[in-house]
Amino acid sequence: MDELPQALLALIGSLARLAQGELRERALSAELQPVHLVALGYLRDANRYSNTPQALAEYLGSTKGTVSQSLLLLYRKGLVERYADEHDGRVVRLRLSAAGRRLLRAGDFDVHWAAAVANLPAADAARVERALADLLRTLQRRRGGRSFGVCASCAHFQRRGDAAFRCGLTGEPLGRADSAKICREHAVTTTAA
Repeated sequence: MDELPQALLALIGSLARLAQGELRERALSAELQPVHLVALGYLRDANRYSNTPQALAEYLGSTKGTVSQSLLLLYRKGLVERYADEHDGRVVRLRLSAAGRRLLRAGDFDVHWAAAVANLPAADAARVERALADLLRTLQRRRGGRSFGVCASCAHFQRRGDAAFRCGLTGEPLGRADSAKICREHAVTTTAA
């Protein structure tokens, strides 16, 4: 293996271990497992097409049974709520409760990472973000996995002016907040590396 890819993989691995360690500490302080915090973060960021137990299982790469057990714990702790889909009452939707939102806001995990990124010159931070996004898309494409990307970066995303957006897959209008959420139907753009 070339020296550059090996060094890049080592750096990505080190960042991932650091993030996992911080996630583990934060989860333990809340008497949860790291996967529970990841599930809560997903539900905070998921759009209206992606807030189901099945989508959460796909995102976590877990079985429905494993996710069901995690959700039971999160329900019992009052961190997640279930509700029926407004168009199809058979579909169960999930959302964070007020306690779940408070728990995610209470941690300083994102603050430390944001401060570290802020130390980079803006042009460098933008290049790193683009390079890592390209790397992620390439790996997802090669592995055939779902991307769970942000709506505004999807091949189906349609811009209709400065504040008007539409999902090309469903034909539904999207607001600015919707456009910043992650979606299980996300399709990697063909122009991406």
